[in-house]
Amino acid sequence: MGQPQSREGEQPELPPGQRLQRGWPVTHYGPVPKFRRERWDFRVFGATADGEKHCWNHEEFSALPYRTVVADLHCVAKFSMLGAEWGGVPARTVLELAPPAPDVTHVMVWAEYGFSSNLRLSDFTAEKTMFATHRAGELLTAEHGFPVRLVVPHLYAWKGPKWVRGIEYMTADRRGFWEERGYHNIGDPWKEQRYSYQEEPGDGPEL
Repeated sequence: MGQPQSREGEQPELPPGQRLQRGWPVTHYGPVPKFRRERWDFRVFGATADGEKHCWNHEEFSALPYRTVVADLHCVAKFSMLGAEWGGVPARTVLELAPPAPDVTHVMVWAEYGFSSNLRLSDFTAEKTMFATHRAGELLTAEHGFPVRLVVPHLYAWKGPKWVRGIEYMTADRRGFWEERGYHNIGDPWKEQRYSYQEEPGDGPEL
């Protein structure tokens, strides 16, 4: 079998250790939450620039500017989907509407059942980081994260939780759910940053 083709001569399509996935497997921890429109909201809190909590209900969040991006998804379980079309609200839009304080360095992404994943602010502000509501023009299914999942294409997919409910701005790093349980604090698939034992000094807070 030949090597994966390079994109513009820079790097292979598949990160090391990954295999091409034709479909979209359902992978998650715990049960699929039941969506209750009247109770659902999206919150931005923590070290906001104005010191206030910002909140949108489902109707308001759905009315935010919609954009599509084409981006890959790399699962730490060693499969990759290439060239998926995602639609939703760019993370940068949320940052503009609810700016962080100047000393914010990281965010914690909060999802249903208290699930969490931490990100460097630079990863959160990346061009293709998106709160996805659609894939290939269709609403996400409940199993794939409806109504909102975070997509961070340049990191392993656990860094983009399903069923997102809010973002906490942080002035220091703090590990999320899987990061506390042995997953790498950064999660770059091109460097195969899968597990915490691979971390270098400065990659994250001590376990």
